Amino acid sequence: MKDKKEEQTSVEVIKSKKGGFRVGAGRKSKRDEQKAIEKLTNIIGDDLVVGKLKGLIEKGDFRAIQLYFNYRYGKPKEDVTVNSEGFSIDFKSLFR
Repeated sequence: MKDKKEEQTSVEVIKSKKGGFRVGAGRKSKRDEQKAIEKLTNIIGDDLVVGKLKGLIEKGDFRAIQLYFNYRYGKPKEDVTVNSEGFSIDFKSLFR
């Protein structure tokens, strides 16, 4: 007698590899995220990271400067406008 696994067709095997429940899949809980943040803080420390970021900014590293401003003042709002053969759509006005 054959096992169920042996009877599966190739389509069923492919289908079973896409989506569905998998152990460890999905977003981690807020508690797990907080534990990871605490571990990183204990290992690296905020002062070290801030000092490194400051050093990169002083060297003129654009990405470091951009990161600082995005966290300090927030990411600037982006305008989304689609133009097609003279026809313009402002998506922001559609979703107000």
